[in-house]
Amino acid sequence: MSPRSNLTKGIVVQAAADLLNSEGLDALSLNRLAEELGIRTPSLYNHVDGLPGLMRELSILNARNLAERLSDAAIGQSGPGAVKSIMQAYRSYIKEFTGLYMSTLRASGKQEKVDPDLQKEEARGLKVAMAIMASFGLEGKDAVHSVRALRSLVHGFATLEVSGGFGIPLDLEESFVRLIDLFLAGLQKHKEEQ
Repeated sequence: MSPRSNLTKGIVVQAAADLLNSEGLDALSLNRLAEELGIRTPSLYNHVDGLPGLMRELSILNARNLAERLSDAAIGQSGPGAVKSIMQAYRSYIKEFTGLYMSTLRASGKQEKVDPDLQKEEARGLKVAMAIMASFGLEGKDAVHSVRALRSLVHGFATLEVSGGFGIPLDLEESFVRLIDLFLAGLQKHKEEQ
């Protein structure tokens, strides 16, 4: 194998993400990634700090991409329209980047050592969701609980969907829209009670 002079950390990380998305978490190893890039495995250490360093970079990439997707979906919207838009965007993201998403689920605050770069990207996505919850009169802990509920609903539905967990032949889009409507009804009820 000849060395690739144009190889960068970004190219390595994106190749790993592409491998995860096309073949799943079990396919990712430094040897497999090096093979995919046409280099020798030790050359990867010029760009990432082994498999743990690669997983860190993948987590940051996932958090950044998801935050951008949610931000784009929320632009110019508030209230129910914003909730619908970000829930659909979140679901689409999971379906499009299943391998990357599933491999990086642990929040930065739960890791042995807090990673400020990862926290920064996660905070961007959280900021979008918190702003939307504020349009329902939710702030502080109430908003965080609601964001967690939103995340759990979308994550659960989308991961069941991509893993083939829905066997009854009913329209999945209609099921997801009903899920959104139920969540919105709860948010609206809370707003009216304020």
